Amino acid sequence: MPPQPGGGDRAGAQTPHGPAQDAGDTGYSKDLKARHINMIAIGGAIGTGLFLGAGGRLASAGPALAIAYAVCGLFAFFVVKALGEMVLHRPSSGSFVSYSREFLGEKGAYVAGWMYFLNWSTTGIADITAIALYTHYWSFFTDIPQWVLALIALAVVLAINMISVKIFGELEFWFAVIKVAALVVFMGIGIVLLATQHEVGGTTPGLSQITDHGGIFPSGLMPVVIVMQGVVFAYSCVELVGVTAGETAEPHKVVPKAVNAIMWRVGFFYVGSVLLLALLLPWDQFADGESPFVTVLSKLGVPGAGDVMNLVVLTAAMSSLNSGLYSTGRILRSMAMSGSAPKFTARMNRSQVPYGGILLTSAVCVVGVGLNYVVPGKAFEIVLNIAALGIISTWCTIMLCHWVFVRRAKAGLIERPSFRLPFSPVTEWVTIAFLVGVVVLMWKDPDVGRRTVMLVPVIAAALVAGWFGVRGRVRAAAAEREVK
Repeated sequence: MPPQPGGGDRAGAQTPHGPAQDAGDTGYSKDLKARHINMIAIGGAIGTGLFLGAGGRLASAGPALAIAYAVCGLFAFFVVKALGEMVLHRPSSGSFVSYSREFLGEKGAYVAGWMYFLNWSTTGIADITAIALYTHYWSFFTDIPQWVLALIALAVVLAINMISVKIFGELEFWFAVIKVAALVVFMGIGIVLLATQHEVGGTTPGLSQITDHGGIFPSGLMPVVIVMQGVVFAYSCVELVGVTAGETAEPHKVVPKAVNAIMWRVGFFYVGSVLLLALLLPWDQFADGESPFVTVLSKLGVPGAGDVMNLVVLTAAMSSLNSGLYSTGRILRSMAMSGSAPKFTARMNRSQVPYGGILLTSAVCVVGVGLNYVVPGKAFEIVLNIAALGIISTWCTIMLCHWVFVRRAKAGLIERPSFRLPFSPVTEWVTIAFLVGVVVLMWKDPDVGRRTVMLVPVIAAALVAGWFGVRGRVRAAAAEREVK
C-alpha cells in the first residue's frame, strides 16, 4: 500500500504542544560546530562526480554538461531548501525519515529509510572500489589486490566513525578544505590561461573551443539527457545537512546559512568549472575514467599534476564513505526505534555514536569487497546505478513530506518558519516530476540506464515483502509509545 499522508502510527506526530520529538533523537551529543556544518554542506556538493565523472560526461554531452549541472543543481537546491525548512520545524538526526514518519506515516518512513540505506550502502561499495582504484595509481600499491585495499579503506573509515561525532565533523571539515582548495587553485590557473591566451595542448583557450567544435550541443540533446542520472548522483550528499542538524547545538542559526550557501557554491564550483574546462580544451579531448582537471594540467606539462589530483579524488571518495556510514547510522537508529529496522541498529556506544546502524552499512560494504574480488572491473558500475535510484527516491520523499508539511501549516495545525521553500506547492511537484522524468529517460540508455530501471520492480517487491515482515514490530512500538 502507498503511504497515506498523515496516516499510520506516527512517532513524532503533531501534538497540541507542538511537534513531538522522535524517540531516535535521544542520546546524541551536540558536538558539531557551525564550521563543521558549513563545510559538510560544501563537501556534500563537491565529490567524485565532479573531480572524476565530469571527464566522461564532457566527452559524451559536450559543453552542454554545464547546463545539465545547472538544472540538476537548481533542483538539488530546492530539495535541500525544503529539508532545511523542516529542520527548523523540528531538528532531527532521523532527518527526512523522521519527517516521513510525521507527515506520511510509518509506511512512508519505512520506504524512505530503506531506500536511503540502499543508496548509501551501494554508494559505500562504489567508494571503497574507487579508493582501491585510485590507490593503485601509485606503483607502490600496484601489487596489492584491489579487494585488500577496499577492505583496508572500509576498516579505517569505520574506525573513525566509531570514535565520536566530533572526529567525524573534523575529518569532513578537512576533507572539504582539500576539495575546495584544489578547485580554487585549478580555477585560478584556468582563468589565467584564458586571460593570457596561453596554449593548452596546442590549442588556444577561448569561445572558439566551443564554437569551432560543434557548439554547445555537439552531439545533440539526447546525450545531455542521458547524463542527467549521473549528474543527479553527483549532488547526492546535499541532504546530509538535515542529518547533521540533530547533532549541533544551534541548528536554527547554522542550517539556514549552510543551505542558502549551497546555491552559489553549486553555481561557482560545478557550472563554473565545467564552463572553464570547455573553454580550455575541445570537449572531445576529455575522456571517461580520467579527471578532466588532470587532462588539462597534463597537457600543460605540469609535473605531478596526476599525483595531486589523484590524492584529491581519493579524498573525495573517503569523504563520501565517511558521510555514508555517518548518515545511515542515524537514519537506521530512527527506524529501529519505531520497529522498522533491526533492533541492534538502535544501539549507541559510550561516545554517543549509533554503532549498530554503522556496522550494518559496513556489512553491506563488505559485500562490495567481495565484488572487488570477483569482478574488479565491473564493481563500480554495478553499484553506482543502484545508488542513483536510492537518491532519486530520497529526494522525492523529501519533497512529498514538505508538500504535506505546507498543507498542515495552511490548515493551522503547525507554523511554518520564516526560512521557506519558495513557490510551494508548485516547486515540490515540478521537482518530483523532474526526478521521475530522469528515471524514465534512463530507459533511453540501453547499456546502463535500462538495466537500472529494470531493477525498480525488484526493489519494490523487496520493500513490500520487508514491510510485511516488520509491520508487527512497528505496531508494537507504536502501542508502547502510546502507553508512555
